[in-house]
Amino acid sequence: MEAGNGSMVMEWLVSIAIAIAIVVIGRIVIKWLVKLIRKMMVRSDLDPILVNFASSITNAVLLLFVFIAALDQVGVDTTSFIALIGAAGLAIGLALQGSLQNFAAGVMMIVFRPFKLGDFIEAGGVVGVVEEISIFSTIMKTGDNREIIVPNGQIYAGAITNYSARETRRIDMVFGIGYDDDMLKAKKIMEDILAAHDLVLDEPAPGVAIAELADSSVNFNVRPWVNSADYWAVRSDLIEKIKLTFDKEGISIPYPQMDVHTDK
Repeated sequence: MEAGNGSMVMEWLVSIAIAIAIVVIGRIVIKWLVKLIRKMMVRSDLDPILVNFASSITNAVLLLFVFIAALDQVGVDTTSFIALIGAAGLAIGLALQGSLQNFAAGVMMIVFRPFKLGDFIEAGGVVGVVEEISIFSTIMKTGDNREIIVPNGQIYAGAITNYSARETRRIDMVFGIGYDDDMLKAKKIMEDILAAHDLVLDEPAPGVAIAELADSSVNFNVRPWVNSADYWAVRSDLIEKIKLTFDKEGISIPYPQMDVHTDK
């Protein structure tokens, strides 16, 4: 009887030793694997946020498998334990459905990079400069210096307009003159203003063309190209110069009018 008990104790001690070896060796292997995965992700030029997050998740999942294997070695029934983890994962997933959506969108944005820090974008109903991109949300600064935190799911679910993605932008403006004004003279004035402006690009060439004969005005499309960083400054400057020059040269810019007739 004592020999049998001694044998069982010896088997149990061996099982514990093997379980400890599984944990120790497993942690060493996991550390090496995580380091290798991290190095590969860095070489792929992935965002540091995604690299850190993926490394942490990989480390946690692999450690969980190692501990389950160690428990199984000492005779613990891991079947119910695994089922419990699965049920808990499902419950957490349902409870955090919105957060998981934001997380998935954050990963997609970090991987595919539709925009980067410092870009001026319109996304998720917000227009502003991107200040921070995290796994769950993006922080943007508006033109009036407000900080807005936008969930990544809201951004990735809609259209993203990146005004900083290209080096140059076209300014689209419409100017109307009266039907009695000199159309060719007005066109020449606008062409000269565009040609003389230091920040208007020569290529692509700026364009001035008649857009339509409207109800009370002859409308021109005025479309110069500028560097993206100069867009708003040049737009405001051109509007001011064209208006002042039109006033000086006697060219009118019609505005809507309504004639009211009353019966006496």
